[in-house]
Amino acid sequence: MDHFAGLDISVKETSVCIVDDTGGIVREVKVASEPGALLEVLTNPTYHFKRIGLEAGPLSQWLFSALAEASLPVICVETRHMRAVLKAQINKTDRNDARGIAQMMRAGLYRPVHVKTLRSQKLRMLLTHRKLLQSKAIAIENDLRATLRNFGLKMGVVGTVKFEVRIKELVADLPDLAVLVEPLLIVRRVLREQIGILHRRLLAIVRDDEVCRRLMTIPGVGPVVALTYRVTVDVPARFRNSKAVGAVFGLTPPPKHQSGESDRTGGISRCGDEMMRMMLYEAAQIMLVRSAKWSWLKAWAMKIARHRGMKKAIVALARRLAVIMHRIWVDGTEFRWTREVAAA
Repeated sequence: MDHFAGLDISVKETSVCIVDDTGGIVREVKVASEPGALLEVLTNPTYHFKRIGLEAGPLSQWLFSALAEASLPVICVETRHMRAVLKAQINKTDRNDARGIAQMMRAGLYRPVHVKTLRSQKLRMLLTHRKLLQSKAIAIENDLRATLRNFGLKMGVVGTVKFEVRIKELVADLPDLAVLVEPLLIVRRVLREQIGILHRRLLAIVRDDEVCRRLMTIPGVGPVVALTYRVTVDVPARFRNSKAVGAVFGLTPPPKHQSGESDRTGGISRCGDEMMRMMLYEAAQIMLVRSAKWSWLKAWAMKIARHRGMKKAIVALARRLAVIMHRIWVDGTEFRWTREVAAA
């Protein structure tokens, strides 16, 4: 007899529900959210598991890896899809959620999520930490600009390097303000130093990565965009074709909504990885606005911009960049600047 299990994971404890192929509950238990505690329950030889489901979340990657290493048929389920199915339950409890997940596994009503490799998880941490420090440094700089403006002290246009010097020039004759400004300048200085350390580490990784170097042959795609794409896609073979990448990044229209006289199609879905989507926007904007060198891809996007506006052209170009980058990765090629070369 086949068995199916549902795991409702929280930070401290996990509710486990095991059902048989008829839907009958075989066992329910609550254990610590640790690999050892879960394996003690799930590796019982009396159970023949066909599918074990858990929801994507903060602990899911860690627990998924441990269960997969034990040769258990574990599946990580997409959060929004699982929430929509479980919402039909009247009472929401950890126990009921585990029951619902187990029944989803038995019926096959689930949408699996790719769990990234350990290397991609670590590189993703590098990218997120770099982005976090950048946002904090920018927040401090904006706050200093705004508060000094209240006293008639205008920063003007000044770069990152000369920012601190300019601040000290403005408050040089105002010692009471200088005392208040100094702590923020110290914190900003440390943040900028650490951002530099993380960025140099990022550049070293990209320099030694053959895939990233090929992705960077595309105009507008720099080291950060290339590494973000590398980490987000992780395993290119998980996509049935290159065109499927745009939907995963939320760059394709949502399903058409038609009911009676209502018939509408919205904008892009904005589902999936937000960081990757923003990186593709940035690369598309750089290609259209800053890049001086012409290519067939830029010509294609500019044609859209003339007919439908620059904003839609950037979204369309971002989606096509995602497709091209996947194709370059899979084929082991580089970006081709003309249609003739691409067709050769």
